[in-house]
Amino acid sequence: MDLKKDFFRKFIGGILLVSLIALGFAKPVHEYLSIPGDITLFEGQKLDFQANAVQVTAPVEDSSIKVDQKGETLSLEAKRHGKDEMVLELAGFPVKKVDVNVLKDFKVRPGGQSIGVKLNTVGVLVVGHHQVQADEGRVSPGEKAGIKKGDIITEINGQQIEKMADVGPFVKQAGEDGKPLDVVIKRENEKIKTQLQPEKDVNENTYKLGLYIRDSAAGIGTMTFYHPQSKKYGALGHVISDMDTKKPIVVGDGQIVRSTVTSIEKGGKGNPGEKLARFSSDREVIGNIRRNSPFGIFGELNKDISNGVFDKPLPIALSHQVKEGPAKILTVVNNDEVNLFDIEIVSTIPQKFPATKGMVIKVTDPELLEKTGGIVQGMSGSPIIQGDKLVGAVTHVFVNDPTSGYGVHIEWMLNEAGIDIYEKPREQAS
Repeated sequence: MDLKKDFFRKFIGGILLVSLIALGFAKPVHEYLSIPGDITLFEGQKLDFQANAVQVTAPVEDSSIKVDQKGETLSLEAKRHGKDEMVLELAGFPVKKVDVNVLKDFKVRPGGQSIGVKLNTVGVLVVGHHQVQADEGRVSPGEKAGIKKGDIITEINGQQIEKMADVGPFVKQAGEDGKPLDVVIKRENEKIKTQLQPEKDVNENTYKLGLYIRDSAAGIGTMTFYHPQSKKYGALGHVISDMDTKKPIVVGDGQIVRSTVTSIEKGGKGNPGEKLARFSSDREVIGNIRRNSPFGIFGELNKDISNGVFDKPLPIALSHQVKEGPAKILTVVNNDEVNLFDIEIVSTIPQKFPATKGMVIKVTDPELLEKTGGIVQGMSGSPIIQGDKLVGAVTHVFVNDPTSGYGVHIEWMLNEAGIDIYEKPREQAS
């Protein structure tokens, strides 16, 4: 009798297991699972889903979204700024609630222009040590005081240090008085105080710190976007690091100017190429630099700029809206002319939090491959356009494959620029 019961239980269990497996392959279940639980759209955007067996309980008439179901297609249209929800039904039973967040219509001007970058550090950056020929032998006073490569000198004897010229008078005075300097340095997020006694170089008859210091950096890159309403911009798509210390430069202030591409050093496997450019002859400052972050440089422009390709601002795509497939980049490879070139978005990660390297891209345009070999230095920040939307920017090249590299989602660059695209809907007064 027990054997019969055991057999019966196993038989029923087998039927249930086969049924569950079969259900997992059923088309309606796949359609149901393919619809996310949270959807974010901009005003006017539409989104289509395959939904043959899934039915939707439509929102009320005055909601921020419109749902239209025709045949196997479920269309969702964002009507106005606000939050709503829709309920999915399967065989007449509610099975899933989908939250829909409609953001205000938002557009920015894509860049592509070649720009010159001039950064001034907070304080002076220590980029190395050198030996001073003193009476007792060769010594580096700075190294002796515990100052390391990558440290930033921010104060001497209680006075703020902003540039290299500020350091000289203190060194001279300390040498004459024989008193050590009270120095404040910034190391990562730590503030350190030390004393530094300059030594007299017997060969040059001058007092020295035994430190190599720098207060500025310069280079070229590519403009990514410009927001006319706020005057804010973003460029480069990655942090600017000091060439000697390899550490991010802490920006005191800075400027961007127009630049002209004079030639291209074509890239190859293991040897990334480079755009060679010069600052515009008038060196006209077109904007400031307020921030140097892992997502690029950011600030405000003092005049409108145009790339000559897109006359009007473009909508953007959030990270989860970017798709694998064909796209284009805007960049300069000759003089100051911005052009569109074909690329392929090989992979994209729908990121919920700001992160770099959200896309892998590959250059497919024959003209650009012939000219540059793919992605070269100076191309960082080139806007990525997909489906008439700005989706991101070029950041890094793969050293062993210059035709490919990384891209950052535009969503995070806008966030770093201080532009709030997630503005909450206003509550109506009762």
